[in-house]
Amino acid sequence: MTIRFCALSSGSSGNCLFLSTGKTSLLVDAGLSGKKIEQLMRTIEASPRSIDAILVTHDHIDHISGVGVLSRRFDIPIYANPLTWQVMGGKIGDVSLKNTNQFYTSKEFYIADICIRSYPISHDAADPVGFTFYSRNSKISIANDLGCVTPDVEQEIRDSSFLMLESNHDTEMLKVGSYPWHLKRRIAGEMGHLSNEDAGNALLRLAGGSTKAVLLGHLSKENNYPPLALETVKSILVQGGIEVGREMNIDLSFRDKISRVYTINGQEVY
Repeated sequence: MTIRFCALSSGSSGNCLFLSTGKTSLLVDAGLSGKKIEQLMRTIEASPRSIDAILVTHDHIDHISGVGVLSRRFDIPIYANPLTWQVMGGKIGDVSLKNTNQFYTSKEFYIADICIRSYPISHDAADPVGFTFYSRNSKISIANDLGCVTPDVEQEIRDSSFLMLESNHDTEMLKVGSYPWHLKRRIAGEMGHLSNEDAGNALLRLAGGSTKAVLLGHLSKENNYPPLALETVKSILVQGGIEVGREMNIDLSFRDKISRVYTINGQEVY
């Protein structure tokens, strides 16, 4: 069984990821307007009417702004952990009780043919999580909006068929940029966002396992450039003895356009 994956948008202006087995289709976060998400889905020949659930990683507005709209318009169930529901409930408008679903962090649950496991991440939200999806012989992991990759997070995402990992900012660009000091400190802190260097070093630790395809996510508009993120991560891997392109492929997601549409079948990603 193959899985399609596309980052419809990834960044502080809005996050929305699409995943489908053909039988079951999910959105991870919906941080754009409902209209914009509909438009982006049409570009990959998908429709919100086909979505079986929206999974929410955390309560920040760039991850939830379209959640309520889509649920009401297309009768889509929403899944979030209890603390996230507490914070986001007043931000997304009224949602039908039957579409209000809770999962519990670190406990597996199923939506049709997809097994889903959430895991805690370090970020300044109520109870933020990453997700790992299992379907037949494929494992897809999403680790965005986290200030550090802990050993526990590494264990959760290790040996993923396909991994989306945050590569938010360049350390020097953040230091000399125009952000106020308190915001720079938040971003660079352990409950903020991963730098390009953090992402590269995490991937170096994961190298040698089954993960051969990585999509870098949540790139900052002000403190990063896509080519810089890509080359920084690749450079760290090459210096660590990893043959990029053969042992591990690295690609980019974007804040203003969709990523490639990936097809994942076990360890084959194309």
